[in-house]
Amino acid sequence: MTRTEPTREPTREPTREPTREPARADPAEVSIRLAVAEDGPAIATVYTAARVHAVPQMPPALHTAEEDRGWYSRRITEPEVTTWVAEAAGEILGFALCTATFLDGLYIRPDLTGRGLGSLLLDVVEATHPDGYELWVFETNLGARRLYERRGLVEVERTDGSGNEEKAPDIRMAWRP
Repeated sequence: MTRTEPTREPTREPTREPTREPARADPAEVSIRLAVAEDGPAIATVYTAARVHAVPQMPPALHTAEEDRGWYSRRITEPEVTTWVAEAAGEILGFALCTATFLDGLYIRPDLTGRGLGSLLLDVVEATHPDGYELWVFETNLGARRLYERRGLVEVERTDGSGNEEKAPDIRMAWRP
């Protein structure tokens, strides 16, 4: 969910990606790097899986996995966007998509949540945004809200969701050093 991205028209519910043996993500073996254009499909796969898994903490995603692949493949190449990926053994485990002032998305593969990958990515976001950043989080996404609060983000605005494509209540949070 983001307020700074172009709006995509909703279509149908996303489908679950095929299941596979989960990679073991020992934070000591995870590296963080800038995404490249070829990472678009893998980033979209993480996003789609995370959104499907997050229901009901987050509203259902409005786009198909194929639409997500196209959108992320384009979005990560836009000049105003920086995308960081967490990877191990050449596999993308999570990502943070940022603009100069916003963290537009932080998603971790669902089988790897709670292992510190989100914090590793937030370390990079904070280091690359020395003046601070903001983000939007769904009001119902309590796990993400707790993570952001532990990292020092504070609530600056609540809305009824009329400004996001899911039409779900959300919260704007900010991190200021």
